[in-house]
Amino acid sequence: MSEVTGKAWDSKLFARIMGYARPYRMLMVGALALTFILAVVTSIRPIIFGFMVGSCIENPDAAGLLYWTFVLIGLLMSEAIGQFFHTYVGHIIGQNVIKDLRVELFSHITRLRLKYFDTHPIGMLVTRAVSDIETVADVFSQGLLTIFGDLLKLAGVLVCMFVINWELALMVIIPIPILLVAANIFKKAIKKAFQEARTQVSRLNTFVQEHLTGINIVKIFGREEIESEKFKKINEKHKKAHIKSVWAYSIFMPIVDILSSLSLALLIIYTMMQLDNEGVKGSDLAAQLTMFMLFINMMYRPIRLLADRFNVLQMGMVGSSRVFKVLDTKEQIENNGEVVSKEFKGDIAFKDVWFAYNEPTFVLKGINFSLSPGETIAFVGATGAGKSSIINLLSRFYEYQKGEIIVDGDELRDIDIDLIRNNVAVVLQDVFLYSDTVLNNITLGDDSISREKVIEAAKQVGAHEFIMSLPDNYDFVVGERGGMLSVGQRQLISFIRAYVYNPRILILDEATSSIDTESEELIQLAIEKLTEGRTSIIIAHRLSTISKSDKIIVMEQGEIIESGSHQELLSLNGAYKKLFDIQYK
Repeated sequence: MSEVTGKAWDSKLFARIMGYARPYRMLMVGALALTFILAVVTSIRPIIFGFMVGSCIENPDAAGLLYWTFVLIGLLMSEAIGQFFHTYVGHIIGQNVIKDLRVELFSHITRLRLKYFDTHPIGMLVTRAVSDIETVADVFSQGLLTIFGDLLKLAGVLVCMFVINWELALMVIIPIPILLVAANIFKKAIKKAFQEARTQVSRLNTFVQEHLTGINIVKIFGREEIESEKFKKINEKHKKAHIKSVWAYSIFMPIVDILSSLSLALLIIYTMMQLDNEGVKGSDLAAQLTMFMLFINMMYRPIRLLADRFNVLQMGMVGSSRVFKVLDTKEQIENNGEVVSKEFKGDIAFKDVWFAYNEPTFVLKGINFSLSPGETIAFVGATGAGKSSIINLLSRFYEYQKGEIIVDGDELRDIDIDLIRNNVAVVLQDVFLYSDTVLNNITLGDDSISREKVIEAAKQVGAHEFIMSLPDNYDFVVGERGGMLSVGQRQLISFIRAYVYNPRILILDEATSSIDTESEELIQLAIEKLTEGRTSIIIAHRLSTISKSDKIIVMEQGEIIESGSHQELLSLNGAYKKLFDIQYK
């Protein structure tokens, strides 16, 4: 795992970022070549200007002046074209890098186990995948290449000045030590400011994402004003974090301007002192004064812009460190299963299974039960009894700490995760639908599932009639999270989705708990069709939906307290009978 620190310059972090640019190394070589050429061309311009000024004073030559004017125009045009390609290539590299990085990050996030999402806000992950990654692109387009170019120009300017007149060069660079001290102070201030800014952006995104997702709760309890006040406070911290960086810039930029003016003043004073020296030509002094005035501007301009480049590089380092922290998270379920191909029959056995989301608080304690192919088993019990934990383990969303789960003779961990999930379908109480068509929400983009197969499945489940009543039928866009459909309609679509994937093991988790009586009758018929010929596990509060199950297990505080058929459990006159009496009385 790479250690990331968020420093302005971290060689390990930088090397890791550059690793993503390796496929585009030819573009990088081209950009670096352009950077070198532009640095040389830029350094030549002041020399030509100085030569033209000296020539006009010493021996005016209109034709020569015109010639050098065209040479300057040619250089400026070449520089402009080179700068265009330099900027363009830098952005191409940056966008390609973040494209690859974003794909890798999203793929990694989707493979993280559910436990990770229990403790990490979705808004934070959205920030990592969107705005933090954008700062990495700027490292290439506005940071790295531009900084390298500015340093080359700075080096070229210094070399030219010392070659032309080392005494003038020394006078010009007298303020530079002061500038270096100021730049170091600025670097520390801006580093702290941007780390705080990225933290506040993440908090802002998390707050907005959570409250927009739960907007119904905000409105139901009339918390619009209260939540707006909370948002104001978070937004205020976000503003203050950015103002700290503005404060640093507001001090550093004037210092650079003052020191630039000081270098110019020292240059003029020293040049005027040379006028009294015998043997010194006025044309030479004028030429050197012109060159050095341009050199000063060219020297301080990159230094001034380096502050912005440093800003970009700092944000890129902070952003990339956050991205790599997610990429380095080892929260995947270990997929060491050697069984990668087998025909599932649906023979399931839990043998003394213990499970805790956070040890040592176990939510399942010594669970034992078995299920033969084609049988239906139901779990009932109070909220928190451990019912949903059983299906989470069977789908390998979480890892159990003790015991064994045997599926068709193989221990669950010995079976490839993809093979398990291709043969296990889960229909949840809270059905999630994408803002897409009914058809695409059923097929989930699987081209092997035809429209005809979907229609046939809808007819079998009993949902075809309601889908045909929708505008555009199967091409009707259901809205975000299926908001354009009723709870029962969303549930029916989830049943069709499970049906077309033809699983050997079907799990229904509270599939009828949030629907009305009329919808329940339709869904009950759908359940009977879905469970036909499949090993099925049903979790339900409504006992009417499970009375025909082959076996019913009653759970309490993570333990099985009763098991048997509907009639057997009623005759026991125990916990199940009590639940039955409560519901039907």
